[in-house]
Amino acid sequence: MNTLRSHLRTATLALAATGLLASQAMSAPAIAPDDTQPFVVAASDCYAIGQQVAAQNGGTLAKASQATRGGQAVCVIVVLVPGKDGQRPRRTEIVVPLN
Repeated sequence: MNTLRSHLRTATLALAATGLLASQAMSAPAIAPDDTQPFVVAASDCYAIGQQVAAQNGGTLAKASQATRGGQAVCVIVVLVPGKDGQRPRRTEIVVPLN
């Protein structure tokens, strides 16, 4: 009985949270097509930069995120470079300016 009540409480909270998120998403303002200010999608830019950096280093992209360092927007790229002689891959963190 207690576990059923616990599951019902969890399900109710999950549904309430989903409803709250959905209502906020629906109330978000739409961007007008004639808006003169461009916007930057930094996450996809960092991902594309990360793909290039991983290819240059001969590894695979593990993570690409945007950060601010010294007041400048940068991409923090984590690349897994294969180890030599069957060893574990090396984790390499590379910081690239977002420009």
